[in-house]
Amino acid sequence: MRRHQGLKAAAAAVIATGMIVTFPSMAFAQDGKSATELSGHGAAQRIATTGVTSKAKNVILFIGDGMGDSEITVARDYLKGASGSFDGLDSIGQPGALTSNGEAATGQYTTYSLGSGSKDAGNPVVTPVTDSAASGSGWATGTKTYNNAVDVDVNQNAQLNLIELAKAKGLATGNVTTAEIQDATPAVLESHSTQRSCYGPQGKTDGTSDNSAKNCDASQLKQNGGIGSISEQLLDTRADVTIGGGSKYFKQTAQAGTYKGTTLWEQATERGYQTVSNDVDAFSKLTYKKNSPVLALLSDGNMPTQYDTTPALSQKATEERGAVTCSTSSSWLGNKTASGNSASLADMTDKAIDLLQSQVGDTSTSTSGFFLQVEGASIDKQDHAANACGQIGETDDLDKAISAAVAKLKTRGELDDTLIIVTADHAHTSQIVSEPPAYALSTILKSPVDGSTIVVSYGTATSVDSGADDASVGYTAGGMEHTGTQLRIAASGPGADRVTGLTDQTDNFYTIAKALGLASTTSEQKALSDSGKVAVKKKSDGSVSAEVTGFDGDSVLSYTLKDSTGTILATTDSSAKSANAISGVQGVRVATAQTTDIALDGVESGATGYTLSVTGKQSGKTVTVSFDGPAADGSTTTSGDVAKKGGKEAASTLATGKVAEQPSAATGVATLLGRTGSAVLGVVAAVAALALAGGIAVAARRGLFTR
Repeated sequence: MRRHQGLKAAAAAVIATGMIVTFPSMAFAQDGKSATELSGHGAAQRIATTGVTSKAKNVILFIGDGMGDSEITVARDYLKGASGSFDGLDSIGQPGALTSNGEAATGQYTTYSLGSGSKDAGNPVVTPVTDSAASGSGWATGTKTYNNAVDVDVNQNAQLNLIELAKAKGLATGNVTTAEIQDATPAVLESHSTQRSCYGPQGKTDGTSDNSAKNCDASQLKQNGGIGSISEQLLDTRADVTIGGGSKYFKQTAQAGTYKGTTLWEQATERGYQTVSNDVDAFSKLTYKKNSPVLALLSDGNMPTQYDTTPALSQKATEERGAVTCSTSSSWLGNKTASGNSASLADMTDKAIDLLQSQVGDTSTSTSGFFLQVEGASIDKQDHAANACGQIGETDDLDKAISAAVAKLKTRGELDDTLIIVTADHAHTSQIVSEPPAYALSTILKSPVDGSTIVVSYGTATSVDSGADDASVGYTAGGMEHTGTQLRIAASGPGADRVTGLTDQTDNFYTIAKALGLASTTSEQKALSDSGKVAVKKKSDGSVSAEVTGFDGDSVLSYTLKDSTGTILATTDSSAKSANAISGVQGVRVATAQTTDIALDGVESGATGYTLSVTGKQSGKTVTVSFDGPAADGSTTTSGDVAKKGGKEAASTLATGKVAEQPSAATGVATLLGRTGSAVLGVVAAVAALALAGGIAVAARRGLFTR
């Protein structure tokens, strides 16, 4: 009897295993992974095997920085009444509200990071409360990282982001924010940085001083052989539309490289950007010009908020002050200028879509669609400051930006072709409570819509501010902290149903990438560099450089230049520079879908036998080129795979090379685990399990278990 029962139990276990593999939803509950297990590209996904129902032509990602459920509710209760709804914010994810095909969904996602700062680099630890840099890196790259990191993993290696991948696909790209464009959320689309504070080559200044030693890891700075600061990389990335604040940081001067000695504004102009600095009227006049991306920075720092400050107070002080209403700030850029122009987040979003759609509509380009991120940044910043009216106004600004986008797309007939996602990067501190609390600061608001009294409480500051006892001063420390709760994510349009249920922040990367058909897996991304090429050229000034193209599966290139004796003349090998160098940010920043130029200093006229090796740090693909220096008489000598033009050698080209042919994809199981791999594997495993169960039964009948 015991043997029979044991046999039944064994067979049942095997069958159950097969069923679980075949139908994974039957085994939904699971314990979490370790920080190390979560640190790989895509390792934190909750819905890795879930595809998209349909592809999108365009994707717009709206981020309310710090916009947790509580922040949405505070703003809705005050502006629309407790029973009201936002026109834009609440329509996304609502079935039947926007798109004719009805694709819409809402869910929640987790936001934890893998370290409280760069001190945890290399030794990740699950960190329940993320900052904006780590969270943004999660949805921008699909990789979890430590707080303060921008698009580098826990080992400080660059991870390809959505704008890089979209450019590799041939899409138009845009980045809009009410924050400094170098701030964490916009930075994750245009740069890779071990420290989020590395704004420019002179650190976080207006160019009149240099604090880069404080705000940047030395390895990242160009003068030390690094990929450069966030602002410098922004110019390398070359998004088609960049709109935000932070104009004063572009007054900094490049310390090394091709543009050494020039300001970043001067560099932008020289590189063909349409530039606008702190001028709303000039911004309003911007139009699409082919090969002339827009860089419009409309304030020195973060943009002014819509509403004036109403600082939170202690219990006694807030009760004495009583209920307040919010008033519009005279400095808000959403106010009309004398010429009738404005630059609210809705205006900036509308302009960005106009510019991107014009590029897509330009038949002389092969642009097939666009990716755009829009951030309402100061919901977070006003939450930090315990400023209820401030965060409400910024939530309203984001809501109107969403409405503007929907209206524009509907007018252009592209709403059904566009996936719109609305979410946040992390939750924040504000809570709606019944009365002013004794152990937290608060503000009492009076809704102008339904007359309700709304008490908003703030209680996550780590230090005391005596100003909170004085209504004429109020809380000014700005030290309210993020919280670690899961967040709302809502989507409408092609692929929207992928946000349903509980997902992770990194799943958002895959939702967007799959909807647009971008390379999302590590193998797909590496394959983008299969067509990598290097051309060594003599420039008109007599210098020699390498022009690198096709390394679209990489963010950073390394290279080594040797002479005929094998002596290294130049290298990006960090170990050759400093034992403490950070290898991941040493090298040359790739200009995705463009030409990346590498100056080859040390090549002498008339000398022979040079060898240059260029390697993509993400793909591992390498091009090796052998060449001779320019002839001493000024003519050009050539060797190796020389570029041809009209049957003759190109006058300025010394040699060219390309990535070696890659072997074809493996057959068998590796091939089966493609688009339908998980389903095939499930069926195979189920059949195997059932066969094994049958084998056990046969063995039992033959008495094998009684021996």
